[in-house]
Amino acid sequence: MNTTPNVISFSRRTGLTLFVASLFSAAGFFWPFFYVGQNLPQTQLFFWVAVGFSLVVIVLQISSQQLDAKSVALLGVLAALIAALRPLGAGAVGIEPMWFVLILSARVFGASFGFLLGMISMFASALLTGGIGPWLGCQIFAAAWIGLLAGSLPKNVRGFKEILLLICFGIFASGFFGVLMDLQFWPWALGSNTQLSYLPNGDISENLSRFITFHFATAMAWDVPRAIFTSALIAFTGGAVLSALRRTHTRAAFMAPIVFNDSNERVK
Repeated sequence: MNTTPNVISFSRRTGLTLFVASLFSAAGFFWPFFYVGQNLPQTQLFFWVAVGFSLVVIVLQISSQQLDAKSVALLGVLAALIAALRPLGAGAVGIEPMWFVLILSARVFGASFGFLLGMISMFASALLTGGIGPWLGCQIFAAAWIGLLAGSLPKNVRGFKEILLLICFGIFASGFFGVLMDLQFWPWALGSNTQLSYLPNGDISENLSRFITFHFATAMAWDVPRAIFTSALIAFTGGAVLSALRRTHTRAAFMAPIVFNDSNERVK
């Protein structure tokens, strides 16, 4: 079977903009291991600058006609579906049905589509549930990175091996999301007087050790159920959902050029 091409691809200009956005968002997550200073920084500035760069990516995609009307429509439909699925679990012990849709969609439509889908769907979900707060920027980029990575998986794997690959990725993505969410929470969570507290100006190794202990002590009740639930959904529904998404891609003929023959008939 032929591999499915990406719905949208990044030009060098938009790829550079995305890289800069990712650098800003990465700084917002990983600053505790490199920051020098006694006062905790305003990390949300990193994320909102990164969101601004990501919006530039979308504008560049549309202006350069790398994101056509059908791609925008599909992006909106899938983002609305993910936003509607997320409240079903209410975040209870990591039961979040949104992740398997994001992973499978990014698998079919590519890394750049997955990045935009993760970012837009998480923002739409926050608007839907009233979950707007200082954590939103972190959630947006955690979902965007998961979509980007899912769309970057090897394209020539099909059948049972593909489902197994996606199950393994679903387990990884569940843990990855948990780590990122703890990174944005940990420096403020425990105060300054516990054995797991963040140490301003502390050694990287010491803060890393404290964070790892904090994460495994507090997050397993969320990350393990999230991994089990996401991988189970992929295992039981992955084949059917992938087939439906690939049929959608084929019938919609995304980004297919329109040409005119000698008789002035429109031909794709």
